[in-house]
This record gives sequence, structure tokens and C-alpha cells, in this order.
Amino acid sequence: MFPTRVLRMQPSRPAFSPAPKEGHSAHTISQRLRQVKKIPPELLPLGLVLGVAVGAAIYSCANKLLTDKTLRLYRNSPESREH
Repeated sequence: MFPTRVLRMQPSRPAFSPAPKEGHSAHTISQRLRQVKKIPPELLPLGLVLGVAVGAAIYSCANKLLTDKTLRLYRNSPESREH
């Protein structure tokens, strides 16, 4: 039988040194555009559908808030309460 190992509290490895910087991190717009080209083509339709869905949700919420006259936007004032 092997003896059980004593468990000690030790700091994790990243605490000793900062994360290494990437040498090819994007700084300019042209470099960022080159990184966009690395997106797999099968994710583009998913991004398009997601963008349309988020846009439709924002439009729907804004339309409801701006056009619904029965929507309560403020609390009733205390003087309007009658007991």
C-alpha cells in the first residue's frame, strides 16, 4: 500500500508570475480585421441570426415602452390614494 499524501495549502502557479503577454495581440484596426478573418465560416450564420434576434428584441422592448399608454412608468403619488 502507498501512504496517503499530505494535502497542503499551496498558492496556485499563476500567482507567482503574471500571465505572459501575447506577441501578436491586436493594436490597430487592420490587425483586428485580420483576426476577424480567423472566425470559422460556419459561425457567421449563427452570428447573423443572433444579431437579428437581439435587434428584434431591442426594437420590441423600445416599441412597447414608447407606445403603450396603459403602462405604469411611475408610482402612484401618495395624495392620489384614498382610503
